[in-house]
Amino acid sequence: MPIIEGTYGLLAEFDTPSDLVRAAQAAYDSGYRRMDCYTPYPVEEAAAAIGFHRDNVSLICLIGGLLGVVAMFSLETWISVWAYPLNIAGRPYYSWPAFIVPAYEWTILFSGLSAAFGMLAVCGLPQVYHPLFNAPNFRRGATSDKFFLCLESTDPKFDVAESRAFLESWQPVSVVEVEY
Repeated sequence: MPIIEGTYGLLAEFDTPSDLVRAAQAAYDSGYRRMDCYTPYPVEEAAAAIGFHRDNVSLICLIGGLLGVVAMFSLETWISVWAYPLNIAGRPYYSWPAFIVPAYEWTILFSGLSAAFGMLAVCGLPQVYHPLFNAPNFRRGATSDKFFLCLESTDPKFDVAESRAFLESWQPVSVVEVEY
C-alpha cells in the first residue's frame, strides 16, 4: 500500500447534534459530497443531511441467498443424477422435493454470511488506521459528547482556505486540519 501524504480533510467540532446537522446539510447543499459525520450515538438526521441513503447490504444478502439455493440444488442434482445415481424404491433420480430442506438451509447460511461479510466490506472494515485518530479533539470527544463533520480533501470542491471559511461560518467549537 503506498504511503499517502498531505491533508486528509478538515474536521469541525460541534457541541450539539442539531448544529452538526445544520452544518452538514449546508455543506451538502453547497456541493460537498465527500464528507462524513462522526457522533457518539446514531443521529439519523446527520446521515440524511450528507445524502447517505443507500443500503447495499440487503442486496448483498439477497444475492448470497440466491447463490446458496442455486449452489445446493446444483450440488444435489449433480450427486443424485450424474455422480452417484441410486435407484431407491423406483423413485426418479432427480427428486427435487427431497432437495428443498438442504437448499433452504444453504439459503439461510449463505444469506447470513454474505450479510455479515458484506456489511464489513461496505463499511470498509477491518480498518486498522484512520487519519482522524491523529486529531486530538477527535480522540477526546468522538465517543463521549462531541459531534464532528469532516470535509475530505478528495472532494472536487475542497479547497483548504475556502472549506475552512465555510466550516467556520457555522460557528463550530474548532476546525482542525487532519493530516494523513
